[in-house]
Amino acid sequence: MAAPVDNRQYTQLEPTLNGIVRPLKPGSTPTCRPDSPTRSRTTKPVLLHHDDDGSSSEDEVNENFCKELAAKSKDEVEQSILDPRDESTSDSWIKRNSSMIRLTGKHPFNSEPPLNRLMHHGFITPVPLHYVRNHGAVPKGSWDEWTVEVTGLVKRPTVFTMDQLVNEFPSREFPATLVCAGNRRKEQNMVKQTLGFNWGAAAISTTVWKGVMLRDVLKRCGIFNRKKGGLNVCFEGAEDLAGGGGSKYGTSIKNEFAMDPSRDIILAYMQNGELLTPDHGFPVRMIIPGFIGGRMVKWLKRIIVTTQESDNYYHYKDNRVLPSHVDAELANAEAWWYKPEYIINELNINSVITTPCHEEILPINSWTTQRPYSLKGYAYSGGGKKVTRVEVTMDGGETWRVCCLDLPEKPNKYGKYWCWCFWSLEVEVLDLLGTKEIAVRAWDETLNTQPEKLIWNVMGMMNNCWFRVKTSVCRPHKGEIGIIFEHPTIPGNQSGGWMAKEKHMEKSSDANQTSKKSVSSPFMNTSTKTFPMSEVEKHNSADSAWIIVHSHVYDCTHFLKDHPGGTDSILINAGSDCTEEFDAIHSDKAKKMLEDYRIGELTTTGSVNTTHLAPIKEVVPAKQVMPTRHGALVQREKLPCKLIVKTSLSHDVRLFRFALPLEDQVLGLPVGKHIFLCVSIDGTLCMRAYTPTSSIDEVGHFDLVVKIYFKGVHPKFPNGGLMSQYLDSLPLASVLDVKGPLGHIEYNGRGNFLVHGKPKFAKKLAMLAGGTGITPIYQVVQAILKDPEDETEMYVVYANHTEDDILLREELDGWAKKHERLKVWYVISKPIKEGWQYSVGLINESIMREHLPLGSDDILALACGPPPMIQFAVQPNLEKLNYDVKNNLLIF
Repeated sequence: MAAPVDNRQYTQLEPTLNGIVRPLKPGSTPTCRPDSPTRSRTTKPVLLHHDDDGSSSEDEVNENFCKELAAKSKDEVEQSILDPRDESTSDSWIKRNSSMIRLTGKHPFNSEPPLNRLMHHGFITPVPLHYVRNHGAVPKGSWDEWTVEVTGLVKRPTVFTMDQLVNEFPSREFPATLVCAGNRRKEQNMVKQTLGFNWGAAAISTTVWKGVMLRDVLKRCGIFNRKKGGLNVCFEGAEDLAGGGGSKYGTSIKNEFAMDPSRDIILAYMQNGELLTPDHGFPVRMIIPGFIGGRMVKWLKRIIVTTQESDNYYHYKDNRVLPSHVDAELANAEAWWYKPEYIINELNINSVITTPCHEEILPINSWTTQRPYSLKGYAYSGGGKKVTRVEVTMDGGETWRVCCLDLPEKPNKYGKYWCWCFWSLEVEVLDLLGTKEIAVRAWDETLNTQPEKLIWNVMGMMNNCWFRVKTSVCRPHKGEIGIIFEHPTIPGNQSGGWMAKEKHMEKSSDANQTSKKSVSSPFMNTSTKTFPMSEVEKHNSADSAWIIVHSHVYDCTHFLKDHPGGTDSILINAGSDCTEEFDAIHSDKAKKMLEDYRIGELTTTGSVNTTHLAPIKEVVPAKQVMPTRHGALVQREKLPCKLIVKTSLSHDVRLFRFALPLEDQVLGLPVGKHIFLCVSIDGTLCMRAYTPTSSIDEVGHFDLVVKIYFKGVHPKFPNGGLMSQYLDSLPLASVLDVKGPLGHIEYNGRGNFLVHGKPKFAKKLAMLAGGTGITPIYQVVQAILKDPEDETEMYVVYANHTEDDILLREELDGWAKKHERLKVWYVISKPIKEGWQYSVGLINESIMREHLPLGSDDILALACGPPPMIQFAVQPNLEKLNYDVKNNLLIF
């Protein structure tokens, strides 16, 4: 909970503020940050005719007021720092405010400020507290070297330097509110998980932006009109992203928006009176007032005038509101992403209650009941529409009270409003004592208002249902009662909010109605119990393995031996909150199975402040702990590793070499086990298992051979492989996290295995692999051949689509020629080249009978490949060869 707070008013902002248009004065330059690459210079501006000369004295007054607000916002916030959480990422050079709530782990940086802190600063948000939406690493830009290209359907394609943009066009400066389309998404995720991460209600900020009008730049370049095909204006950023198999971030708007002088669309290079910071697009970005943040491309590099709208991956696969029945699978199968009617451009009407804050306590005593309590919040609309009314209900919508509005902004000359406003309402404390819920809704000048109920969509965007705060009576002090207020959610993976409680109660109710388990069953859902984090952390071993997923506590001890991925997959997260990792790698079926092991809920009993839970335990800085380790891997910790070599072995196969934190370390991965690569793609954690091809005693680095599954190649998988395409686009010196070891099979040498902790022995190994499944087989073969006293015989049958798909063939063939105890046979389904000397077709009984030993007590079969190959080819045909597939078939 939060301690009782002073119910303060927002700072009054007068006079009202509007925008200013003015040419840059001769000899002046933008204000530079101390760390800016911009040097002072004296240049003579070339002035362009503009529709509004902006010379009124009122504009000068408001220009000064802009500067005063920006300066005040800067003075009231602490210095940004190099955050230790960024040390092992490609953003380690960027200074950030440590109070920002990170929503997608350490990287990329997606964050929002604490809601009460955002509101404390009032109308203008300090830049360090402005919400951030990054899809990947922040590009490093230089003012002197940066250019913006304007091309496509224009008469005069041009490449502009930053100096040209600043000095050859009139500037426009005005405040504008930016809002992420995912604002309030966590409320949707509490109903049903969307494709997006957990934005709270603070994915909104207002700052003063300065730049040059887009229409001026396009007119200079001679944009074609609609009749000549110039229907759309596309924007492209500089960052290298994984989406769609590797792309820049890009989107587009219609020509009529781009050329509309009333829209105030600018190429912005300043924010709150200073050059842009790296997180906000330095040196130049798009600002499109009244639109969602996803259209405002940062680190702008290209503007392309086209007939068709942007074909960028992020233009289609993001920022859509699809019908509620459409999930991700249906959206892909039926191409819902490409239906133009579901694209989001302008913001919708929305409002939020910010006072009382979450878990604020209002004591009920003779002093508090003698004066009214002020409810407060913010409201906004899109497209330049003015918020005209905000109403509050305390009886479920039966009656509404009209609030007082504070609109610090003056409209532009076309009557458009680009900023949020604030509302307040004084209510009697005794009225609050008699209500269970406070809800708010806003109206704009077109009489749009907010729906009562949440409307779910697969992207979790544009959530604008009534914002509801629940109330309940508590006893904060002995002999005194109070009202405690609860917001619907807490941003990110933090626990709390009345929606989480209601969801928990619904699950408990369903479980109680359907459970038929014995009272003594270890799987009984006893979710009424609560546990503090300190208790969960104690259960981190095979004797007692607890995990936290979405604020629920699960005892997985009895499932360790049955887990398909082996005990390591659970023990690596035992005693911690693994919500993000669990969601990243488990199916809906697995999530339903997990409910059988729920024993209670995470609680913060005995504390007033909300507990902030990191989804994964942070890695201790390498320099503090690494020297004492022989192996770099440590269970339950992520290991940052830098990409130092990337080699193309074929058109779709790459070798990646990652450096360990210390040069004298080994990875510490037992033979037969694998690691997880952990990356954030489009704000969502992605984890995939890989087996290194380097030997276990390799010092200072490890190698991965990875097949890249490109988009548009396989009809069943039109988007290709998410992780493999991400790795392929990864530049050298990038850092990603590795976690391990994982797996239930471990080879200890000379025929000895540990399988789920139990010993097994073999003199001969029948080894079957399909596609990329060769890597764990390869690892075992490598370990056996490296030991001259290991006499284990190996018979490998390796299946692929074509000869070109065979991985590590040169190494396998070389070993087979050199060592008699290794036999290798290939199977391909589609011969392409002449002279193929091995089998064609699919793995079958005939091939296996010819190239594998018959089953016996001293033979084990090892297999890794696609599930259909294991199920329909390997298992039934091994049985025909007298193998005990239940006990002697080891599947990686």
